[in-house]
Amino acid sequence: MIRTNNLKKIYRTEEVETTALDNVNIEIEQGEFISIMGPSGCGKSTLLNLLGLLDNPSGGEYYFLDKEVSKFTERQRAHLRKENIGFVFQSFNLIDELTVYENVELPLLYLKYSASERKKRVIEKLERMEIMHRKNHFPQQLSGGQQQRVAVARAIVSSPKIILADEPTGNLDSTHGDEVMNMLTKLNEGGTTIIMVTHSPAYAEYGNRIIHLFDGHIVTENYKEKFHV
Repeated sequence: MIRTNNLKKIYRTEEVETTALDNVNIEIEQGEFISIMGPSGCGKSTLLNLLGLLDNPSGGEYYFLDKEVSKFTERQRAHLRKENIGFVFQSFNLIDELTVYENVELPLLYLKYSASERKKRVIEKLERMEIMHRKNHFPQQLSGGQQQRVAVARAIVSSPKIILADEPTGNLDSTHGDEVMNMLTKLNEGGTTIIMVTHSPAYAEYGNRIIHLFDGHIVTENYKEKFHV
């Protein structure tokens, strides 16, 4: 599903060159739940951005669904993202001016789903995330845990093949963090591939494989159990 070959990302200014990722080789199969760990500044979020087609690498190859995409234009990357990837962020990234329902509906508008199909999918996902009773509320009227439920509903409303989660529990207390991890686990059990960046060793254990990054390199990979297919 995903394969990188000597993936590199270098950030340059007039005075400084910083290597964020250096010769990263990784393979991810459909149905895996991958946890990515490492200290701040080790390249975790950079790797997630590259895997999520939010940026292009500086070198190496990236195969996404058997296509070599490392030199794709933003338009080509955006097309692949919309069709295949859902994102869950630490800061929720909900639009304050839109209701819960409208936030979840937004990806379907971009994908030009019909009004009836949008309504069906949004209601289904809000019910699945147990947040339907808040559909007419605005994000600022919700708790952090409720906002992350909405963010997960938005991420899965178009039935993406992959969910990329960047510190999805970072702004939550342990109770709500556990709820989000259980939701991600259920999605994975349903066949969705999950790639999650986390600082939490406990939450990393939810994955079937834990990848440790340090200074832009993969230093260890720990396999835990057979993943869902």
